[in-house]
Amino acid sequence: MTSPLALLGGNPVITQAGPHFSWPPLDEQSEAAIIGQLRHSISIYDRAGVVERLEEALCDYHGVTHAVLTSSGTAALHSMYSASGLGPGDEVIVPAYTFFATVTPLLHLGATPVLADCDESGNLDSRDVARRITERTKAVVVTHIWGVPAAMQALKAVIDEHSLMLLEDASHAHGASIDGQRAGTFGRAAAFSMNGPKPLSAGEGGFVLTDDDEVYYRVLVHSQYNKRCRNELPSDHPLYDYAVTGMGLKFRIHPLAAAIALDQLGRLDHYLIGRAETADYLRERLSELPGIVAPELPVGVRASWYGLPLQYATNELDGLPVERFYEALQAEGCREVDRPGSTCPLNLLPLFQRPETLFPGYASKLSYSPRDFPNAEAIHRNTLKLPVWHRQEDRSLVDSYIHAFRKVTANYHALIG
Repeated sequence: MTSPLALLGGNPVITQAGPHFSWPPLDEQSEAAIIGQLRHSISIYDRAGVVERLEEALCDYHGVTHAVLTSSGTAALHSMYSASGLGPGDEVIVPAYTFFATVTPLLHLGATPVLADCDESGNLDSRDVARRITERTKAVVVTHIWGVPAAMQALKAVIDEHSLMLLEDASHAHGASIDGQRAGTFGRAAAFSMNGPKPLSAGEGGFVLTDDDEVYYRVLVHSQYNKRCRNELPSDHPLYDYAVTGMGLKFRIHPLAAAIALDQLGRLDHYLIGRAETADYLRERLSELPGIVAPELPVGVRASWYGLPLQYATNELDGLPVERFYEALQAEGCREVDRPGSTCPLNLLPLFQRPETLFPGYASKLSYSPRDFPNAEAIHRNTLKLPVWHRQEDRSLVDSYIHAFRKVTANYHALIG
């Protein structure tokens, strides 16, 4: 390859104007669903209409008993934690490497998040989980990072041995599975996000899944009130006295968001098949390049590929910093290559180093620091994330991204010094 790098004055590989990836895919069918809902109702106070249809469809898709829609994935996590009885005095083991909203609702409930390091996939490491269990540990939260399921067999073995509660943040992992069992069905409950770029998108929204009736009732009391609680809580249940007010929070999804999600759910498996084909194509070709390590999937694991996380191996490119490599890719027109920011080792964020400014009760409970979680920090530092396109007609663009990676790796010496 003789063309000089664009960063050094050459011509970029990709000149196509961005964005090169957008989500969710909306078409005339989507528009008809939204307009139909707009004409029917834009406010639903109980489990009726599109809310009921979407919750039933989510239950059918995942093979669970209960689904409760919420206004966001963060709201879903908050309600799941509350419904699971987590509060002051409880320690909850959580991934050090995750989006911060996996953990922040625990701070609002007064529980103590205990960060644990990740394995080579970026998911929670069962060995580090085992080391952090104390007599105060009540639950373990598992995130399936970037839509790649965590090693659930090893994690469940540790969790079950200590009789702990397993909860899932499956916000990246709609439709992902292990040996046919879908992410979000391994524990007592699971929370999902449906915000903009998630594999199942409502634009904004979330939901909680559970087979546990008590968790279901408590999710309702935490996230809904009045009509829905009065209609669904058994009249002889102790919580029924609080049905009118619930806990005073309203986390209902907007009906238009529910209409988008219901339309998208019917196509999710089709999207996932396309994503898997693109991910396999990218992984095969990019793994041939020096400096790039593509993720591998264990046998029986199906990822949703919310993103394709590549690891940059500095030692294979004579110590070229990842920042410089990334800068060169951007100059070649790879606008969608990302170095994730808010999804990161939580010990690097001020909220988990000095929480007392915002949460005075945590002054002596949390004081994490850089270098506390070496695996998570190394993975985060060296991650280059690509979107995963689902359409065959995007293949030429995918090939252009591969060509840009090849060009930079072939000419990396020019970037040194």
